[in-house]
Amino acid sequence: MTHKEQIKKHPLSSATSRWIGGVLFTFLIALLGYLLTYIPGFSYVGQLASAIIIAFIYNLLFGYPERLRTGITFSSKVLLRLAIILYGLRLNIHTVLGEGVGLLAKDALVIAFSIFVMMFLSKRLKADPTISLLAGVGTGVCGAAAIAAIAPIIQAKDNDTAISVGMIALIGTLFSIIYVIIRPFLSLSSVDYGIWSGLSLHELAHVALAAERAGQDALAMALLAKLGRVFLLIPLSIIIMMLIKRKKQSQSTDAQITFPLFLLGFIMMSLLGSYVLGHSIPVSDSMMSFIYSVTTWLLTAAMVGLGLGVNMRDLRHKALRPLMAMIVTSILLSGLTYLIVFP
Repeated sequence: MTHKEQIKKHPLSSATSRWIGGVLFTFLIALLGYLLTYIPGFSYVGQLASAIIIAFIYNLLFGYPERLRTGITFSSKVLLRLAIILYGLRLNIHTVLGEGVGLLAKDALVIAFSIFVMMFLSKRLKADPTISLLAGVGTGVCGAAAIAAIAPIIQAKDNDTAISVGMIALIGTLFSIIYVIIRPFLSLSSVDYGIWSGLSLHELAHVALAAERAGQDALAMALLAKLGRVFLLIPLSIIIMMLIKRKKQSQSTDAQITFPLFLLGFIMMSLLGSYVLGHSIPVSDSMMSFIYSVTTWLLTAAMVGLGLGVNMRDLRHKALRPLMAMIVTSILLSGLTYLIVFP
């Protein structure tokens, strides 16, 4: 019996094997990204960014693995949403609200400033508006997780989402390294430096990388400031949905915008982690660390799925101008938040 005859005879098993193979393929590249972080220099880049780089290179050299498309799509769609849901456990609502409205007001200013400046510059540079908006949200809120949460709401293409995530990983890593280098020359206490890092850097990983060198107090304040920005992802998502719906109504098009269910999962996990786990239900630090690791792996595999689908021509033509706008926005954001912390 030939291979084609076997496929016709067992179409379900063949489709299942390709699905499993595609999911495992994204985890394989995620593993390679993790191993790459052990190479000097790549430890600063991180697992997620390293995996995306490998996915870009694979696509460039070998093209998209069509036979594994169903599994890769599953990773980039389903696993991505699952990762966002689990990401909610990182957000301790009680701690954020306990700091009062002062911290949240600063976080809200950071988000509004990042998105406004990014979109303003993108218009001046004639940059792609979707990538610019995603990059602005990622810069203002929490990097790849925020981009992944907002992308379905604005109906962004996977290509644009992957490009935006790659930009965030690149610029966020670069800025966190710069922060570490210039810290000894700044007139900031370790705690103020932590707040500055948490208010201005892109990913949680970038914040941790920059702040941990200044001590545990700096790291704690940095993560607290960052968590306030993560908390505001929820109202930001609702605001963006309302704006899109209003825009569609004004254009006399279909205004049906459904609330992404995975964001409800994110909210539920945030409430669970803030008020149940560790309170009504005892959970060890090792268990929470394991859950965080699983979340990171799922998010990395999902980003690999997106990265494999990036059109290299689009990457060259669509990424440069938003990248320029994002660099300028990040510089201005660092300056603004520095003045907020140390007027």
